[in-house]
Amino acid sequence: MAEVATDQLQVWVDQDLCTGDGLCVQYAPEVFEFDIDGLAYVKGPDGELVQTPGGRVDVPEHLRLEVIDSAKECPGECIHVVRGSDGVAVAGPDAED
Repeated sequence: MAEVATDQLQVWVDQDLCTGDGLCVQYAPEVFEFDIDGLAYVKGPDGELVQTPGGRVDVPEHLRLEVIDSAKECPGECIHVVRGSDGVAVAGPDAED
């Protein structure tokens, strides 16, 4: 996990799997937000929801742990956190535990 501490992380939500539980919004409201469809989306730095399927945003450094915890705790297993440099999953359904 040492390399994760210095690498830029990116996150995206698979809306097809989202249960609308809201844990992610509670953990990191700067990154996640519900749309009118009741599903969670990631927000860009401008606060706009990323509607493109698989659209990623950079994880703010001060919210790394909250975003990783969101991915680990998500009941829908729909939050993907990857290293920006190589796309390797660090949290979420594709991550190696």
